[in-house]
Amino acid sequence: MFQGSIGTPTLWIGFVIFVLAMLALDLGVFHRKAHAITPREAALWSGVWVGLALCFSLGVYFGFGAERALEFTTGYVIEKALSIDNIFVFVIIFGAFSVPTTLQHRVLFWGILCALVMSGGFIVAGGAILANFHWAVYVFGGLLALTGIKLLFQRGAKMDPAQSPVVRFFRRLFPVTSNYDGERFFTLETASARRRRCSSRCSPSRRPI
Repeated sequence: MFQGSIGTPTLWIGFVIFVLAMLALDLGVFHRKAHAITPREAALWSGVWVGLALCFSLGVYFGFGAERALEFTTGYVIEKALSIDNIFVFVIIFGAFSVPTTLQHRVLFWGILCALVMSGGFIVAGGAILANFHWAVYVFGGLLALTGIKLLFQRGAKMDPAQSPVVRFFRRLFPVTSNYDGERFFTLETASARRRRCSSRCSPSRRPI
């Protein structure tokens, strides 16, 4: 582990197992049926996760001392504050792809889970790059600044996901549909179903005069 870390392999394995168990409980039990999340329910679950973090901080306090507990709590509060900007990103993505409110929790859950895995890879790769090429800091900072400026000037503009270069790239790699099929991430569509949908879309509602 990192130099000066209190995390042993056993503690890390236990922590990862606990987090995965809580995530499975969240999606597999409490949100097994897709539904629109109300502000009251969102506030309740936020309180649950914050409460778990405070319990973890108490465990660190009694197990490793006040200094380590303060380090964890400080880091948690900072990360919690920095995560606020993610809310705006979620709103933009949900609005751009017209994600129904009943499916937003499920999409958000799997999106965050994938983001955690990808973030770990980016952190390791980014740390290695910055350790060997300090000038990369300015490159990364410039990309963030350009992204912020672009979002500022595109405020209020309607985004068409189909025109996104990323979406078009993935459409070339994977067969995707333009419609939601209930709660499914993967669906099998037959040729006859595609023809029926195309016929219903392309056929005029009335004959031209």
